[in-house]
Amino acid sequence: MLRFLTSGESHGRGLLVVLEGIPAGLPLSEEAITVQLARRQRGYGRGGRMQIEQDRAEIYAGVMNGTTIGAPVGLHIGNKDWRKTEPPLTRPRPGHADLAGALKYHFDDVRRVLERSSARETVARVAAGAICRALLAEFGITLASHVVELGTIAIGRRPDRYEDIPALAEASPLRCVDPEAEARMIAAIDKAREAGDTLGGVFEVVALGLPVGLGTYVHWDRRLDGRLAQALMSINAIKGVEIGEGFQEARLPGSSAHDEIFYDPERGFYRATNRAGGTEGGMSTGDPLVARVAMKPLSTLRSPLASVDIVTKERVEAAVVRSDVTAVPSAGVIGEAMVAFVLADAMIEKFGGDSLDQMRVAYDAHQRWVRRGPPAPAG
Repeated sequence: MLRFLTSGESHGRGLLVVLEGIPAGLPLSEEAITVQLARRQRGYGRGGRMQIEQDRAEIYAGVMNGTTIGAPVGLHIGNKDWRKTEPPLTRPRPGHADLAGALKYHFDDVRRVLERSSARETVARVAAGAICRALLAEFGITLASHVVELGTIAIGRRPDRYEDIPALAEASPLRCVDPEAEARMIAAIDKAREAGDTLGGVFEVVALGLPVGLGTYVHWDRRLDGRLAQALMSINAIKGVEIGEGFQEARLPGSSAHDEIFYDPERGFYRATNRAGGTEGGMSTGDPLVARVAMKPLSTLRSPLASVDIVTKERVEAAVVRSDVTAVPSAGVIGEAMVAFVLADAMIEKFGGDSLDQMRVAYDAHQRWVRRGPPAPAG
């Protein structure tokens, strides 16, 4: 239905992305995409690359007079910090793709691995996700992310309403909605920086305004929660994904784990709680979609770990290349992009149509049916 392909290396000329399957008639501008790229670059604990690059997307194809035409959308994001040649690198970093990639592709230079496996590739994902966000916004669907844990520090409070998360997160250098926890997180980042170390953490992605019934219980590979988990796990350094209460639900009895169902003539069917995180049986429930994502500490350390030179087989220290102390806040923005892609794909799958207008007709009809529900039996 909807798919994208990225191309480019960390220090190549730039990054390319082709997004196929976006319906015709969607208003789209380079500025809207660039806004999301700028969000990815922010966050306390980022490294020097963020001061070099000022990422901007250029639309190369698939858009005419400010709207999509139903053809694949092509984008380009240039690299200011690009290099024609690089010296060979033979000291793989523990925790990175370096060694496995070099052995897989029969390389004697791990730089050929790290140039593509670098998180720089996620710029292209955020650009593709920005287009998907624009499609979702046409149906009142919004996304946000925030940091809920960094290292051993977790937030102690959060807003009562999901709708308040975006403004609080955007106002924070760590995309954290708890100022007290944020202060301790910043101190931990400074301490790790002084030690030449890195920190991981957990971010949460929230999507609001979803209709009921995205995804399906019918086929294993079209279940919405499975698609979300795969997309989020594909982000660099991600090691775990949970939907809703996730692992906490496994520790509860069924009487405390599930969201009871109610009905009101004005609201239709609804749940008073959202422990399931907006999915049941592989489908969206219409409640806020909540996904929490665990990111390991970055594998490039200024105080390097032990490694082995892949050519000489001698014991060495791992390579040191430019990196961040933590990238959890920006990983949340990348997570938003991947969630936006999955949700846009599910919306197109559910409501079809070659144009945005056709999607709206199907969407409106579905929403009317959902509010009404099955008709009561006659008599």
